Amino acid sequence: MKAREYYLDLLNKNIKNPKMIAHCLASEAVLRALAKRFNEDENIWGIAGLLHDIDVEFTEGDSMRHGLVGADLLKAEDLPTDAIDAIRMHNEEATGKERETLFQHALAAGETITGLIFATALVYPDKKISSVKPKSVVKRMKQKAFAASVNRGTIMECEKIGIPINEFAELSLEALKPIAKELGF
Repeated sequence: MKAREYYLDLLNKNIKNPKMIAHCLASEAVLRALAKRFNEDENIWGIAGLLHDIDVEFTEGDSMRHGLVGADLLKAEDLPTDAIDAIRMHNEEATGKERETLFQHALAAGETITGLIFATALVYPDKKISSVKPKSVVKRMKQKAFAASVNRGTIMECEKIGIPINEFAELSLEALKPIAKELGF
């Protein structure tokens, strides 16, 4: 596998929207924290988080192509098969299959909670991730109208991998705090 800088450059060549890049960086951080928790390879999981949406701009959010195009693009990039598979499966709608592996559930839940955390931070007066508490994220999970596009069912896949939602919110917030400025929070 190549160095992180190579994959970050690849991401920046394929995604121009700064908010989408921030989402990918946040997903990388959460996936690295999850890998550490599960004693998995932090670099592989982190790179999968970083690159999971690499195709979003040229698929224009087409849910029947997103993930599939990215996985195909990344086959030439020296990534392990399970990482490419997790990237493909983060949008299970396009595959017609359900997520099954630890890595697949972790990537889907991990990248999805970042949107809820970002939205929660934006309603705080200082708009800082450092101000967000895990209980606030969990509370917002229950408010269907809040950040309505964030799929709560996907976030709840954290429980399929043995992490209760309160712990998952805390793990995710702690992963994002060190890179909050880079994310614009």
